[in-house]
Amino acid sequence: FTTATTMSSTATQNKITLKGSTQIVTEFFGFSINSILYQRGIYPPNSFVTKKKYGLNMLVTNDEGLKQYLSQVLQQLSSWLMQKMVQRLVVVICSVETGETLERWEFDIQTENDVSQETGFQEKDEKEIMNEIQAIVRQITSCVTFLPLLNEECTFDLLVYCDQDADVPKKWEESDPKYITNAEEVRLRSFTTKVHKVDALVSYKADDE
Repeated sequence: FTTATTMSSTATQNKITLKGSTQIVTEFFGFSINSILYQRGIYPPNSFVTKKKYGLNMLVTNDEGLKQYLSQVLQQLSSWLMQKMVQRLVVVICSVETGETLERWEFDIQTENDVSQETGFQEKDEKEIMNEIQAIVRQITSCVTFLPLLNEECTFDLLVYCDQDADVPKKWEESDPKYITNAEEVRLRSFTTKVHKVDALVSYKADDE
């Protein structure tokens, strides 16, 4: 009887619902945004603390203003993911002085049509999902080896591409895509929960030489 219960428990863990997948994807975006902001020096290194996640030492902000902003964005993103209305999240890094876009970190999101809030699930081993996410996070960290140095003060924006009929909070503003002229692109790894698939790439301003 114990063996049967254990097998049943294991099978349940592998069933990924829309809600469960949304939690995984939202959490991934939270850690990824923090990692990008740290790696690219948008906020001071001493404003980040270490947190264990995905078998890695992740850096997350302890800046109260930034924490509150990211929490609000991720909460709204989670709501749209549950409604299957999100196509893309973009982290845009811009020059404070000129406003020029220097980097775009794009995360494209595809959602399985057969899964809804009420019914349906997909099956995938949670450890496999974690390993795929870990590989992307490692790539984000290693990107500093080839991305141009940001030798000026920079800021960031978060762009969310969602369906036209999505209910957008009043505080949110329409934005242009903030594309980069003469951009180089590097495609990163992807991961899938089988409910959501996330593809990642970074584009950056090429040297003028």
